[in-house]
Amino acid sequence: MMVSQFTKSLCGTIVVLSAVLINVVRPEMFTALVEMEALLETEAVLITNLGQYIRAQEEKLKFLKKKSAEYQSEHNEASADISGYLMNPINAFLLTKRLTTDWREVETVMLHDVGSIFLENVTNYRKVLQFPSDEDLNGAAVALMRLQDTYKLDTASVARGELNGIQYTTELSVGDCFELGRQSYINGDYYHTVLWMREAMDRLLRSENATSTTKADILEYLAFSTYKQGNVDSALTMTNELLELNPDHERAMGNKHYYEKELAMQKMDRKLRGDDGSKDLDLDFEQIRAVSDPSKFDLPERRLYEMLCRGEIKPSPIQLAPLRCRYVTNNRPFLRLAPLKLEEANIKPYIVIYHDVMSDEEIEVIKKLAKPRFRRATVQNHKTGELEVAHYRISKSAWLKDEEHEFVKRVGRRVEDMSGLSVDTAEELQVVNYGIGGHYEPHFDFARKEETNAFKSLGTGNRIATVLFYMSDVSQGGATVFPSIRTALWPKKGTAAFWHNLFASGEGDYQTRHAACPVLAGTKWVSNKWLHERGQEQLRPCKLRPDHPPMY
Repeated sequence: MMVSQFTKSLCGTIVVLSAVLINVVRPEMFTALVEMEALLETEAVLITNLGQYIRAQEEKLKFLKKKSAEYQSEHNEASADISGYLMNPINAFLLTKRLTTDWREVETVMLHDVGSIFLENVTNYRKVLQFPSDEDLNGAAVALMRLQDTYKLDTASVARGELNGIQYTTELSVGDCFELGRQSYINGDYYHTVLWMREAMDRLLRSENATSTTKADILEYLAFSTYKQGNVDSALTMTNELLELNPDHERAMGNKHYYEKELAMQKMDRKLRGDDGSKDLDLDFEQIRAVSDPSKFDLPERRLYEMLCRGEIKPSPIQLAPLRCRYVTNNRPFLRLAPLKLEEANIKPYIVIYHDVMSDEEIEVIKKLAKPRFRRATVQNHKTGELEVAHYRISKSAWLKDEEHEFVKRVGRRVEDMSGLSVDTAEELQVVNYGIGGHYEPHFDFARKEETNAFKSLGTGNRIATVLFYMSDVSQGGATVFPSIRTALWPKKGTAAFWHNLFASGEGDYQTRHAACPVLAGTKWVSNKWLHERGQEQLRPCKLRPDHPPMY
């Protein structure tokens, strides 16, 4: 039969897709770049499926075109001499057959949905493959906004695929810019909504290609976000333009009346106050931008933090003068044979960088051990002592024990060599991979006095010191910055930063407050080893007089 032949041919085009299937869709993929690598495999499967869908449709059309040509040729021959054609009993039979069996089968092929199996594939893939969630989309958009703010990236440049003057990707489409604006709108971030909706509008007006995003779509978000920024006049103008395009737009009609009423009230208020009617100055961006945690991140610190991240603050000659680079043994017998390369980054607090303290082989093994157990990085609630996800820390982490691999244990011994402290009461090695725009806002590694429950469950006292290993180079961004001392440490694969969080007296050193700048381009891998007070009594004893400043 015609249909069975076509179906058999179609089935021959269907290839069983082989892919690594994952049983559970993991959320928050934007928080670790390593987890997003699987998305490319997911996309490869979808592209293959789409290609097979297209080939199946082409096979169907090829079959129908062939039959159409055959029937048209036969019909043309019959039309040239109808009587003579039908006098032949074979022709009469074939005409009858075509209008019964053949056309019925062709109709069946026309009705047959050859794409259904491929559509079912997509549905099944969603159950077993790694698909990003709406939260991932929103998180990725927020990350771009964070990068745009921190590194002062021009909206049009980002839309062209440029990051700090370097072309990384193709240009964003009208729909891409619209989606970035829409995600900002969902978050109540009207500042970025306006930026990206304006960019979408500019691109729409310049574009010669058809797009599913319309001028009315953009105006709806742009008008209301402009109003939320305090510009009622512009909001009304854009709403009127929207109503010209779509006179029945209910929300726009309601907003128009509201804006007109608002403007009338403003006019009356100005008249009562004797104002000349001039427009108010635009609000400072810093005044309207949401701060993720105001109690921890005030405005002056944010400015310092972002300037350090951009590399705008350089160490002064006075800061640089006492800094030295040298080989050190730290009174460790082994280091007499293989001294460490030490670079001083700051004197008070004393922050140093050790070079070449983690090999590429060690890094790859540690990353391999960490990947399967990655979870969203958490912070400790200072009131409850419980670990919780914080929106100001965008990364995923895993904890490795010394006994899991010789390399992990070896890193622990190296921490002792670098710090002169014991790792017997240290926390496990924390391995971290930062996500899109991954960052960690200013924080203390040690627990302050009011944080009475912090580290209580460990029973090892406060975090006396930090060792931070850089396990990758970062193309742009990703520095570790100390705003109060205006110091930035830039990631370099195989190096480690070390500093004491506590004075010898046990008081916290507030100048060690630090942050991880957003990763602008590239991927950032680090690992942390936090050393605790217990067991360090003889290695770092208290002095006869307190060494912390009087303010403590």
